[in-house]
Amino acid sequence: MNLKLHKPLCIFDLETTGTNIGKDRIVEICILKVNPDASRESKTWRVNPEMPVPLESSQIHGIYDEDVKDAPTFKMIASKVMEMLVGADLGGFNSNRFDVPLLAEELLRAGIDFDLSKFKLVDAQTIFHKKEPRNLGAAYQFYCGKTLENAHSAEADVMATFEVLDAQIGKYEDIPNDIAALSEFTTQNRNADLAGFIGYNEKMEEVFNFGKYKGQCVKAVFQKDLGYFGWLQNADFPLYTKKIFTKIQLSSKF
Repeated sequence: MNLKLHKPLCIFDLETTGTNIGKDRIVEICILKVNPDASRESKTWRVNPEMPVPLESSQIHGIYDEDVKDAPTFKMIASKVMEMLVGADLGGFNSNRFDVPLLAEELLRAGIDFDLSKFKLVDAQTIFHKKEPRNLGAAYQFYCGKTLENAHSAEADVMATFEVLDAQIGKYEDIPNDIAALSEFTTQNRNADLAGFIGYNEKMEEVFNFGKYKGQCVKAVFQKDLGYFGWLQNADFPLYTKKIFTKIQLSSKF
């Protein structure tokens, strides 16, 4: 194994009802947990999304309403998912922009307090795009010399993603094998939340990335416009973004 792990790394993949972070739901999740001693364990769950699976999504991942009608809801498996993630870092393919934000929404919706600050995030797609712009199937062929069978099966995708990530570390001498450094390398835009609504200024203060207060310090805005926080909490923002707004609002009172 080329990767240098100080703690477990959970490579995970989601198959979902769509691509809307705030509204779409998981229909399948697979987690591959790789330990520092290179031992592995994996778990796959089919999930009842509690909403119809659009035909266009089913045609991509092959999971239809009938396949998940008797599956547990995410809330029913959330504690088991979190049990695998606790104490680990997170990795995936396009995970920083999609899988991590959507998983965070599902966990928060299930009443589990997901805290991004406790995890390092490594995205194999970012390494690939920086080095060899392609998709997962092409990455698997390029780095591992294999054809990705059963693409858009969560289990097939996580197995391929780990092999791609590990092969990337072996191929590029200028890419670190340490997760903390890899997390830094694969972070494209540094934001306070997962959806990119809250950024940082040069003083590392949270600032709005949107709206009438774009570029302004969130804490300062909350102190001068008391109603704006309430509007944000009632608006259609992801739950994790609202959680960060709440954290900033509470800190602004002290």
